[in-house]
Amino acid sequence: MREHFAIAIDGPSGAGKSSLAQRCAEAYGIIYVDTGAIYRTVGLAAYRQGIDRKDEAAVSAILPQLRIEMRYDESGEQRMYLNGEDVSRDIRMPEISICASDVSALPSVRSYLLEMQRQLARENNVIMDGRDIGTVVLPDAQLKIFLTASAQARAERRMKQLAEKGVAADFEEVLRDIQYRDAQDSGRKTAPLKPADDAVYLDTTEIDFEASFAKMCQIIHEHLGIELPEAQS
Repeated sequence: MREHFAIAIDGPSGAGKSSLAQRCAEAYGIIYVDTGAIYRTVGLAAYRQGIDRKDEAAVSAILPQLRIEMRYDESGEQRMYLNGEDVSRDIRMPEISICASDVSALPSVRSYLLEMQRQLARENNVIMDGRDIGTVVLPDAQLKIFLTASAQARAERRMKQLAEKGVAADFEEVLRDIQYRDAQDSGRKTAPLKPADDAVYLDTTEIDFEASFAKMCQIIHEHLGIELPEAQS
């Protein structure tokens, strides 16, 4: 295994970045960093305080009040804490997805959280997913993957995830949220969603999770020379 490396995974909302990145982190024994969860935590804070998430001055004003922590439970799952409260479930609500997209478009928020993300990559071998990891956060990452799927497929997967968490949701609402986030994330002026020039594309529209995982492992092997541990293959 390389002495030190970072894998950056970018792509639209619901493409499976978090699930695949987490699975790869477990398989290769490295740290998984879900940057979307960090922005969701800021979005949740703004939502709870009734702040206009597109008002940069208002959102910036609450940032110093927020103690955002990323912890890992016994199973290795990432948990998000806001001022000491475990908000891992709350940040996955559909309405918070919109909040996250809104606050992530604000330059001051992205600047505030940038160093936190880079520090994790400096101190650990990481697989980090988000919208601008390969283009902005970790432009020198040894491997960059752009993971995508159709909006319909992503909405269906998000519905399944919510159901597994016991969260009721309407399919059309979930689909609209995804389409809104696609337009918001791709069209924002600061760090828009786009593939890095040297990113490897992986479209999972027509393949299931296991096939997607196998393809990602193949990409990691081809570009980093890292073998999948025997127990995980």
